[in-house]
Amino acid sequence: MSALFTPFTAGALSLANRIVMAPLTRNRAPDAIPTPLMATYYRQRASAGLLITEAAAISPQGQGYADVPGLYGTEQLDGWKRITDAVHEADGKIVVQLWHVGRVSHTSLQPHGQAPVAPSAIRARTKTVLITDGVPTFTDTSEPRALDAGEIPGIVQDYRHAARNAIAAGFDGVEIHAANGYLIDQFLKTGSNHRSDDYGGSIPNRARLLLEVTRGVADTIGGDRTGIRLSPVTPANDVIDAHPQPLFEYVVRHLAPLNLAYLHVIEGSTGGPRDIEDRPFDYAALRQAWRKAGGNGAWMVNNGYDGPMAEKALENGADLVAFGRPFIANPDLVLRLRRGGPFNKPDRATFYGGGEKGYTDYPTLAD
Repeated sequence: MSALFTPFTAGALSLANRIVMAPLTRNRAPDAIPTPLMATYYRQRASAGLLITEAAAISPQGQGYADVPGLYGTEQLDGWKRITDAVHEADGKIVVQLWHVGRVSHTSLQPHGQAPVAPSAIRARTKTVLITDGVPTFTDTSEPRALDAGEIPGIVQDYRHAARNAIAAGFDGVEIHAANGYLIDQFLKTGSNHRSDDYGGSIPNRARLLLEVTRGVADTIGGDRTGIRLSPVTPANDVIDAHPQPLFEYVVRHLAPLNLAYLHVIEGSTGGPRDIEDRPFDYAALRQAWRKAGGNGAWMVNNGYDGPMAEKALENGADLVAFGRPFIANPDLVLRLRRGGPFNKPDRATFYGGGEKGYTDYPTLAD
């Protein structure tokens, strides 16, 4: 049997295969509350070895896009419980991605219309999504304010609380979103972090928030139910680092002792080229640094994979392969990969916001 379809254990997660559904923001949770339609969507895709949900905000301050779910209120947990129950009834495994967007937000999405927060008061040259009368609109992000050092322990506590809520809602674990230019990634990288205190300047200082959050979550629910997502060189949401190789090798060496379930690495530009000419990066060296430091969790790769590429990645040392957009249009992607296709094409016009169309109405091979 192809290695892609063999069972695998990642920490406390016993997976039926090595195919992972990557987190995909779909903007179908009005008032930040997960809906029954979302339960249908995730259940349809439960043949994946692991489902990683769309990112869920850990607090109202962490919200950055319209109609994305949260993980801090009672109604939200009730909605997520319907989803985890549906996935488990289909014999699937599901973790939730914990999210604080930082500066990638808009005042209309923040409590009391306040400014978004960031490591430094530097506006992100990117867009967020607002929805008016059901129509998504890409809108410039708002000017952020720099977090005071005294506020940071409260954010770490929000992550711990969200992780505890995730387990209460029936999730098998969590993934910390430390990628794609959101808050933790903003602290990591020199382009967005101009601080001069204990959370800025040196690599250990810029990595401090990531490590505090990960230790806090692992202490709360167990490292074996905790994963983390990293994106060393993606320019997503206007975040870059001057020297990403030593930065991320430092990060993975210090994550290794936490006995995480997995480390999820986006290779290249998120949703774009895997090789960025002016930002070369040695992912094999990163994995070696993780393993040498005692990292025993699964190594998950992501970005533009198809079946043959995924097989090659497993041969070269990866443990799990995450697929994003193919899962949008192919709820039975595992079966289609096993058979070599055919594959439905996703409808980009329905990616963000809306209802069943382009969400739960893609046909399976059985259909």
